[in-house]
Amino acid sequence: MRAPISVIIPTLDAAPQLAETLTRVMEGVDAGVVRELIVSDGGSSDDIARLADAIGAELIVGAAGRGGQLARGAEAAQGAWLLFLHADTWLPEGWSDVALAHLADPDRALVFSLSFRGGGAMARLTGGWARLRTRLFGLPYGDQALLVSRALYDQTGGYADIPLMEDVDLARRLGRARIVLSSCAVQTDPSRYQERGWLIQGGRNLWRLLRYLAGADPVRLSRSYRR
Repeated sequence: MRAPISVIIPTLDAAPQLAETLTRVMEGVDAGVVRELIVSDGGSSDDIARLADAIGAELIVGAAGRGGQLARGAEAAQGAWLLFLHADTWLPEGWSDVALAHLADPDRALVFSLSFRGGGAMARLTGGWARLRTRLFGLPYGDQALLVSRALYDQTGGYADIPLMEDVDLARRLGRARIVLSSCAVQTDPSRYQERGWLIQGGRNLWRLLRYLAGADPVRLSRSYRR
């Protein structure tokens, strides 16, 4: 029986961060649950091609934009399950056991709880808000990773080719009842929060989410996100 999970990682000049991300993925390879690794690049100027070749990953190159990159990766994937993972998010030890247990529930998608590498009390508060947002509203972000069956992904229409809020867009189409939150937590890079301040960055994220839910254009929101 072929391993069931295709791991899809969108990248854009992310090669330096990717080494540890891939190291964590290797647990699933060793456990026999990861079938393939797909790197969906948005036109990086780093050595992502060499890195992908070295680890035996399939490299797909196209226009930058996370939604489009994720969609292209999913289109190329052969697995019955798809694990979407950001390049700066690190899976926890034991994640393959969590994923394997979830394979018995193909009608629901799995996301992980969120934590940060460093940051103290504000990092824990931000992670707690992510868990609350997921439980109450069914709105996980992409840095929580997403494990979804190919059938459910296709049924809900997959990722839209938009530069921001592609994660929220898909989550809304899945619906809260079809999203399972694992108590197992991924770690993600806190750099943006540390540079701008936890409260300021958290407030900006919430404001963008509210604007998107009110109908704002994801392209315009993306421009403000990069400032």
